[in-house]
Parts: sequence; C-alpha cells; structure tokens
Amino acid sequence: MSQTVLVVDDDPHIRQLLAFALEKAGLATREAEDGEAALSAIAEVPPDLVVLDINMPKLNGLDVCRKIRAQGDLPILFLSSRDDEIDRVLGIELGGDDYVVKPFSPREVVARVQAILRRARGPALRVETAGLMTHGRLTLDPESWTARWGAEEAPLTVTEFTILRTLMGAPSRVFTRDAIIDRLHGPGFAITDRTIDSHVRNLRGKFATLGGHDVIETRAGVGYRLGACLGQAA
Repeated sequence: MSQTVLVVDDDPHIRQLLAFALEKAGLATREAEDGEAALSAIAEVPPDLVVLDINMPKLNGLDVCRKIRAQGDLPILFLSSRDDEIDRVLGIELGGDDYVVKPFSPREVVARVQAILRRARGPALRVETAGLMTHGRLTLDPESWTARWGAEEAPLTVTEFTILRTLMGAPSRVFTRDAIIDRLHGPGFAITDRTIDSHVRNLRGKFATLGGHDVIETRAGVGYRLGACLGQAA
C-alpha cells in the first residue's frame, strides 16, 4: 500500500509539480493550499509525511508545525523560499525533519521524502535495530521508535530518534557532523552542520525537561557523542 504525502503550498504550480514527481516515485499524494487546509486534511486522514511550505497565508508553515508537534511526531519536510538559514533552522528547531530551499529540484524533494520515510520504517531495514538499547537512564526501542528517560517517554521526531540511535550504537565514539549526516541520508547529501546542531539542541532540550541533562556531549572541533545519561547537570 502506497505511503501518502500531503503537499502544502499556496502555489498550485508547486503543488502539482511535487505531486507529479512523488506519484512517479510510487507515493500517493494529497494537496492543501494553506495552513488551515493542511491541519484539516491531517485531522481527517493523517498522511505519512507532510511537505510544508514556510511562507503561506492564514497559517504559515512554522505555526502549522507547532500545532502538528503538539499532537504527535508526523514527519515534516519544510520548503523554504529564503536563501538564509533563519527560517530553515527555526523550522528544524520546531521539530521539522529536513528542509529544501526554493527553487528546488523535484528529484531532490523526492529523495529527501524517501529518506525520511525509510527512517520511519527503520526496523525493517537493519537487523541491528532489533531489541532495546539502554545506556544509563536512556532506553531506545528501535522497533517501536520510542525513547524513554527512566519511565517517561520523550517525544522525538524521526530524525532526532535516528541521531540518538546512531550515537547509542557506538557510545564511546565521537561522531563528526558529516558522519551523522551520512547515517541520516547517505554519503553526499547536502545538509549543513547548522542543521545537525539544531537537531542536537532539540534532543538536549527534550531530555532536559525530563531531567536528562547529560544525554549528548559536544567535543569541540570534532562533533558529538553519547553522554553518561545519568541525569547529571552539565
């Protein structure tokens, strides 16, 4: 059964272009012309992923993302029409899984959508994901894509979960940002270091609210590695 992508953009030409490219890749699509229509479509029949433009009337993409994240972890790929990183980084910090800058190649959008959906189906892709992963008070269940700090569940996006699973797979290793990007998308995928930093900042914030202040360590000039995960303040 085809996975469904909701394409949200106020430009009908962009919606049609992306719908055609995604359907050619074997995905089902639905469309919404603004933020309010997007939320209504999601409430009616939740899609597997949302391609979400940032600059839209009624409700912009960032506001839509806030509302989606208040209800769950539906994967989001942002479309940004600005060449600077302000909107894009803010979108990631709000819980977006990835972003593409306009003007874009439809093939790039399809590739990024497929990468996010593959991560969401992660347990079927890698044998090593079977079984619980535990480190200190942190527990990951790759089969159900859930993360817990002690008895409390942390609501992670697909990308945040994948980063944390990568670090837990080799607790003593320091992962460069490029190495983390390769785990997320494969070698050669164009994502900035700033994006990885935003995802890590999100992870730290979510676990800090649960008392997990030592989940991820920064090694200056190198990258990140898993922390002690004992709840000690940095």
